[in-house]
Amino acid sequence: MVVYLDIIWMLNLLIDSLLLWITSIFLRRSVSPVRIILGGILGSLLILMAITPFSTFAANPFVKLAVSIGMILTAFGYKNISVFLSNLLTFYFATFLMGGILIGVHYFLTFDMELKSAVIIQNIRGYGDPVSWLFLLGAFPIAWHFSKKRINAITISNIQYDVLMDVTIFINGIILQLKGLIDSGNQLYDPITKTPVMIVSIQSIKEKLPSEVLELVDDKNYFYDTASSLPPEWSSIMRLIPAKSLGKNNQLLCAFKPDNIEFYSEKGCTTVNKALVVFTSQTLSKDENFQCIIHPFMISGAASHPAS
Repeated sequence: MVVYLDIIWMLNLLIDSLLLWITSIFLRRSVSPVRIILGGILGSLLILMAITPFSTFAANPFVKLAVSIGMILTAFGYKNISVFLSNLLTFYFATFLMGGILIGVHYFLTFDMELKSAVIIQNIRGYGDPVSWLFLLGAFPIAWHFSKKRINAITISNIQYDVLMDVTIFINGIILQLKGLIDSGNQLYDPITKTPVMIVSIQSIKEKLPSEVLELVDDKNYFYDTASSLPPEWSSIMRLIPAKSLGKNNQLLCAFKPDNIEFYSEKGCTTVNKALVVFTSQTLSKDENFQCIIHPFMISGAASHPAS
């Protein structure tokens, strides 16, 4: 069997460098490309050790750990022990994540259940058939793109989870229980009374609202005619808000004054009386994590009381 050591070494150098680069992306730290390449060169020395009298040491876990530590110190330097451990563990996370994706795709495409043909095993021994190496070279960027997308999605979900609250709106004898997102970008006010405005999607509450209110939300061409047909109890709490949001520029939004709104969190319940609600037919969250957008001033200006 012919072993092209230079090709194997170059491929390992490329992969080790890419893993360090992925680690820097996960950590959101700016690292010089030169330091990443130097770290990759250090990691690829394990392949060269496979053809030396020290080949037995190349498979030793402590040697691999030492090489990994050297790669992290070369690429990221040393600030303190906590930062160093964060860098090292993130590097192993990126390595296992990419390796797991590649092995999974490899078995999915080849249906080879013999572990001896796995790409990672061949990589450790310093060998590899041309199909496996070509697969690894082509699949690695795809695996990186997939993992980066998923990490970003998980991060966004966690951020949204931290600012989600249970909301109960009391309006004209109707109780609307929703999940709300606190959005600092929502700066919609009534320009006269400076009352903050909440955006509520009607997709999950259509059966609770009067048909006249639903027609007002859906009808954008005959706004004033539809508003005049509202029942007295709804027309008396209606307000017109000039806005540049929800796809409208320099137009009026129809808002309603609720009796009060309650927000629930781990600390208890907060109540706000000074608020307006704008109903929209748009879906605010494609995954239906929340049904309304909370003005941040509603939370800061609400009256708190412990949950019963």
